[in-house]
Amino acid sequence: MGLLRGRRGPRTEPRRPLRRSQGLKAALPGTAYREAGKRYLELFKELGGLQPAHAVLEPGCGTGRMAIPLTAYLSTEGSYDGFDVMAEAVAECVNEIGSSHPNFHFQHVDVHNQVYNPGGSLDPDSFAFPYPDESFDFVFLTSVFTHMLPPEVRHYTEEIRRVLKPTGRSLMTFFLLNPGATAAIDAGKTKRTFAHVGEGFRYDIPGRPEAAIAYREDDALSLIEAAGLAVDGVHHGRWTGREPAAAGQDVIVVKHPG
Repeated sequence: MGLLRGRRGPRTEPRRPLRRSQGLKAALPGTAYREAGKRYLELFKELGGLQPAHAVLEPGCGTGRMAIPLTAYLSTEGSYDGFDVMAEAVAECVNEIGSSHPNFHFQHVDVHNQVYNPGGSLDPDSFAFPYPDESFDFVFLTSVFTHMLPPEVRHYTEEIRRVLKPTGRSLMTFFLLNPGATAAIDAGKTKRTFAHVGEGFRYDIPGRPEAAIAYREDDALSLIEAAGLAVDGVHHGRWTGREPAAAGQDVIVVKHPG
């Protein structure tokens, strides 16, 4: 494992889903919690080319919603690594998933996030993923870049490129602003309006940009391409009222330039 740089100066769902009021990502209860993970697993296979023997990385693993269905899909030749800024969520994953699946590994990284880890000691725009180069076949992030500022997204995409194998792929979700999304917002069809303007992004909640962040679609694609990744597909989500849709948020699939 590499050093954590950038210092600032299936079983079941977890027994006690962690609450946003605790400063943690809300876990969907019961059936909804399980079904969300299963739906994304299908996207990982269909859009990301995930195979049972792949080495998988999930930055922002949360309480294990996505890891749980992977326990029944990845073979003993495959592996899963996840990290998160929320220590209690990681401990839950270790106890509920890692303890009975030796090829599943979780670790806490003390990266700063104004919403989920305001006291974090590591800068998200310089934090090095704690893995060697070209370690993973598949990297996925769900509801991660929707809480990160442009320099942080830029750096994370650079790290994704670094840890992907030359044949690797990545699936990541965003709130993307394009003419269709803007029209839906203006027509009152969306829960989120992203009415507030930041530097290179828009956000939904006054005074709390990282609670929900949206990017112009062209800007998001530019950030990804600037990191040396090749965009392989954009699949718009149902947050704008679009049906059918691959997921609630917009999905971007990328690949290592190889």
